[in-house]
Amino acid sequence: MYGSVAIGAAVLAGCPVFPADNHWNLRVDKLPVHPNSDAIVRSIGPGEHMHADFGSGRYQGAPIGIPYVTVPRGQRRVPISFDYADESDRGRYPIPRRAPVEGGRSSDGDRHVIVVQRSRCRLYELFDAHPISGGARWHAGSGAIFSLRSNRLRPRGFTSADAAGLPILPGLARYGEVRRGRIDHALRFTVSRTRRAYIYPARHFASSLTDPDLPAMGQRLRLKRGFDISRFPRQSRIVLRALKRYGMIVADNGSSWYVSGTPSRGWDNNDLHSLHGVPGSAFEVVDTSGLPRP
Repeated sequence: MYGSVAIGAAVLAGCPVFPADNHWNLRVDKLPVHPNSDAIVRSIGPGEHMHADFGSGRYQGAPIGIPYVTVPRGQRRVPISFDYADESDRGRYPIPRRAPVEGGRSSDGDRHVIVVQRSRCRLYELFDAHPISGGARWHAGSGAIFSLRSNRLRPRGFTSADAAGLPILPGLARYGEVRRGRIDHALRFTVSRTRRAYIYPARHFASSLTDPDLPAMGQRLRLKRGFDISRFPRQSRIVLRALKRYGMIVADNGSSWYVSGTPSRGWDNNDLHSLHGVPGSAFEVVDTSGLPRP
């Protein structure tokens, strides 16, 4: 592999979080810097700072981060209707009545719902998900189904539950990984402006802007090798080490340098707040053109 190393996929609920050679699971610390890196970082904001968009406790009444739930093979499937039905995977989804919704049941945000079906190793993701009749059925903006054992992508031009057409789950910082001492995959993050383009493995853009200095959906950035992470507390240091090795992928439009993770009582919010000390200028864009495309 051209400058990449596949360590092995993370395991969640007995399932791999995609194969070891999936782009989310490939190291990029030895890949070349993208020739337009400086301009792209300038467009995102070199003077702005990283933010951990996850943590413990609640903010405005809801857990902080993007939650997920695991369900058994026999979980009852419920009908889903979509605003973007032509780009969504239709059919019944095994969504529990009380499935956690990002931001809580009354949220007016992205309202992601993520379900991992154990044994079948299927991933179901919804955007702007709203339960109807107490969860007997759901309505969502869009939805996608992935096999966690496969590298199969969305069709070209299709969204998912994320603007880039990517799965959300593999890009989340999960507390269980940090408790064990390492994150072995890229992380998901957002920027305020993207361009009308996407880079493999992304499949969808969400912008009308054509400035080549703006990041495309799927653009991969990493923390620079020389950035000193030794002064950061343990949880933040593990996140930053992953950002040096695996980097982070532009997955949606939003606040710049906001990195995604799951809610957990195990997160130390004071520790994670130290990530705000990482400026955008500490990152560089990676040239991923040489990575394999399984």
